[in-house]
Parts: sequence; structure tokens; C-alpha cells
Amino acid sequence: METTRRKFLGLLGGAAAAAGGLGTPRAHAQAGPIKIGVLPIKAGVGALPGEYGLRGTLWATERINAAGGILGRKIELLVEEESSPKDTVERFRKLALQNKVDVIVGVISTGVGLAIGPVAEELKMLWLSWDGTTQKGVDESMPKPKYSFRSVDNEAEAVMSSILTAKYFKGKFKTVAGLNPDYSYGRDNWAAFLAIMKKYKLGVTPVADLWPKLGTTDFTSHVAALQQAKPDLIFSSLWAADVSIFLKQAHAVGLTANTKLVFPVAGLVHETLKKAFTPEGMILGYNSMYFDMPKPSPLLQQFTKDHQEKYKEWPSYESDHAYFVIAAYKAAVEKAAKASGGKWPSTDQIIQALEGIEVESLSGTRRYREDHIMEANFYQGITTHKNKYDFVTIDPLEVMSTKQIQKASGIGLYEWIESWKV
Repeated sequence: METTRRKFLGLLGGAAAAAGGLGTPRAHAQAGPIKIGVLPIKAGVGALPGEYGLRGTLWATERINAAGGILGRKIELLVEEESSPKDTVERFRKLALQNKVDVIVGVISTGVGLAIGPVAEELKMLWLSWDGTTQKGVDESMPKPKYSFRSVDNEAEAVMSSILTAKYFKGKFKTVAGLNPDYSYGRDNWAAFLAIMKKYKLGVTPVADLWPKLGTTDFTSHVAALQQAKPDLIFSSLWAADVSIFLKQAHAVGLTANTKLVFPVAGLVHETLKKAFTPEGMILGYNSMYFDMPKPSPLLQQFTKDHQEKYKEWPSYESDHAYFVIAAYKAAVEKAAKASGGKWPSTDQIIQALEGIEVESLSGTRRYREDHIMEANFYQGITTHKNKYDFVTIDPLEVMSTKQIQKASGIGLYEWIESWKV
């Protein structure tokens, strides 16, 4: 499954996929390639989304280069690794100062994003994050950055799954338990879920509050604690290989048989959610892209087909985040160049063009808000075994825009939730 740096760069020089709507005229050619730095996670629990991000980046780049590049300039990718905040900052500086890239894309961890954001501003280096934010808890630490463009808020998918919990499970549960990874993402999602349960006046009582370390591979003690607590519903923002590990262990002791499950982001590892141990009837989230859309766009249909043929896997949402930032950068360069009489635009001009820009991505139309936060559609639903795969999918499929599930600029999460009319 792994895409090595050498293989990744080598593929860019080979045959490319059909260009589709990413074509661009060559009339504005400027000497040299466009250098794009890429920061994916390559090891540990984040390696899987990192790999999906690389695949989306590669697919977008192949299509653009096959169509002549951006204003006649081909893209060259320089891949470094996202790991610890300290080491990733050093690699970010290397890409900016030594490799002199035009833009840097990538970063999944918010912890890394918090470290990268100020450095991007210091170096005046355009950074388009895949999934990382610059949030401290649920609060934005950089409300008005110039060079940093972040992902959606961490808690957006928890907000959507909480709304769906009220829709599908209202009156069917009284006690809840949280099983969330012990870092900001897990804690923020659990807090958001409880706040929304209170807003909907569902009268639920938390009976267990469990915090496994990210990447835990043995949930024996957590399963035992949940058996003891006997919650009617378990909310969990596990998102990596630990999802299927927990579900297997919970299924083995009968925990999933009579307990409702809400997993806002486990669709990231959807192929691991085998029918043998993943029940029907749980709320499951796929973040911004669902591979099995009933009526996929031609772009998603082509990407899904190419991805399956090449990797023998169905794609996941990190590819959509990665595709979007490349497509948005291309559209912003072309928009800024048009406004400047065809000349290659400055970074400031590209930034101005990125603010509010809308482009077609794998998940549909996506945009950047003026405060440099992404807007997109999110996909969640109820798990079913009625499909052609050996893993669960969702039916019915629910779609919500981040305009519905993400707080507006300048307002706090809990203040925003309290303002809802439900």
C-alpha cells in the first residue's frame, strides 16, 4: 500500500490520467516547474490517512501535468514527512528555505498544525493544510492568518453525528459512554457531543468517560469498563486502526449487540469495518467524501475507478482534502494571473484569490472561507450489511454542509450551539 517518495515522484513523469476539467492553456508559461512541498504522515496510526493524502495529491498532479500544468508550468512534488511538531517544523523550513517551494500542502495533526501556522507566517510561506487546524481546544489560535489555510474545525463531524443521534435515536437511550482518543481531537468531540445532547434536551446521563491513548491495540480494560457501565449508547471518535480492534473485542463479548454506537469519523478506515464484527444500525461518518455515493460526480467516479484499479482499495476522504488544496491553488493562480494581465501572480495575489474561492473536488464543490477555513459537504449515515462489499456501508446517506455544522468565524463553539433553534 505504501507509496514511497521515489515511486511517488517517478510516477509523475509517467503516463497520466485523462485531464478532464483541469486543463489550462500554455500561453503563460514561465521557466521552471512549480515546486509544491508535501507533508504526509508516513508512520504510526496516521500513516493510512497520510497515504490517502499522497494518492489524492498524485492523482491531481498527474491530471494537471497531463493538461499542460498551471499556466504552462508543470508541477514538481517534493515530499517530506509529517511526524512530531518539532521535526515537521524543521522539514517545513527546509522546503521553504532550502528547496524554495512555491507552496506547501499537507499536515493532518492539529498538534503539528499549531506549530506550523506561526512558522508559515514568519517565513511568508503559503501553506494549504489537508486536515490539520490551528485550534487550541475548540478555539482558533490564529483567527486572521495571511499565509496559513486550514482545514474544517475539528469538531464539525462530531456536530453532525450529534445532530443525527438526536434524529435517529431520540427516546431510545438514556445513558451514554465516551470512548475517545486522549488528545485534543477526542476531548473536543466528546465535549461537543455532550453539549448538543443537552441542547436537544435529551436528558442523557454520562456513565463512562474513557480515554485510550491514540493507537491503542488492546481495549480489554475499556471493554470491561463499558460492560460494567452498561451504557445505552457509546460515542467514539476513534479513527485509525484502533477502530476495528475495539469493535472486534467489543463484538466478542456481545457489547455491540444491544448498545447503540456513534462513530463520527471511523469511515476513514471503512474497509477494516468488516460485517463479521461491525453491526448494522450504528451512526458512521466519512468526513468529506463517501466513496459509494449513489449518484457520484464524473470526477469522483473516475477517481474511485482509478484508485481501485491501482491500489485494489476503495478511497477514503483524506484524498479529497489533498485533491482540493491542489485544485484550489491551481484555480487561484489562474484567477490572479487573469487579473494581472497574464503574468505569474505574486504570493499575495494568490492568497487574495484563494479567499472565497470555490472549486470542484472529489466530494463536490468546496471552498475556502475568507478566514482561510475550508467549507465542504460531510457524509454520514446508518451502517448496513446490504451491499456488495465485505465491510459495512451506510444507508440512508445523510449530507450536511459545514455551513450547518461548523461555527462561523468569530463565535465560540458553545455560544454557537446555544444559539441554535431546535
